[in-house]
Amino acid sequence: MGYTLQFGQVLTHLPYLLAGALISLELAFLSFCGGVVLGLLGAIGRVHGGRVVSGLVRGYVVFFTNTPQLVQIYVIFFGLPDFGILLSPFSAVLLGMTLNAAAYLVEIQRAGLASVHRPEIEAAEVLGMSRLQSLRYVTLPHMVRTLFPPLSNQYIIMTLGTSMAAIFGVEELTGRALNLNATTFRSIEIFTITAGIYVVLTIVATGLLSLVGRTLFRARIGWSL
Repeated sequence: MGYTLQFGQVLTHLPYLLAGALISLELAFLSFCGGVVLGLLGAIGRVHGGRVVSGLVRGYVVFFTNTPQLVQIYVIFFGLPDFGILLSPFSAVLLGMTLNAAAYLVEIQRAGLASVHRPEIEAAEVLGMSRLQSLRYVTLPHMVRTLFPPLSNQYIIMTLGTSMAAIFGVEELTGRALNLNATTFRSIEIFTITAGIYVVLTIVATGLLSLVGRTLFRARIGWSL
């Protein structure tokens, strides 16, 4: 039996897919921001927290970077209810992605902390800055310029990784594509268009991040268009 491509049937559902893409972007943005904050705290703990705190952070990083993210979300979504903690599919995926991202961002941001030149820290001490002031006015600005490219690439990867949310019933882009496929049975057309939307999302995000990096931080991200 021959298969005739009929993209017209799927394009009528394009607004439905684009609405799912917005949910994908929301999930990626929130989990990335949470991961950056937790990762920064972890990086500071690794560098300045002493043996106990550093060891705890290292154990966290080892666990979350050496187990599949999907398994981590399964534990959160299906395991936490046994302790009376009920999360919606979106919240469970968001929490899982945040914790996973934080583990990788700990090491990225720890490298940023280590890249700060000692004379800059000593100059801040000579000016009478406290450790917190030195972190805010010296260390963090240097880290942002240094880490903007790897952080940008991590964000792009996380945007694509939101597709796993479909497994838990989140109607992001891939979830809506699966729903649409179940009603129209136009698999080739649906997933071709879905893939195209992902390509557009990553190209636009890469372009915007590159513009922000050059304009605000004089940094260039590692991907080229």
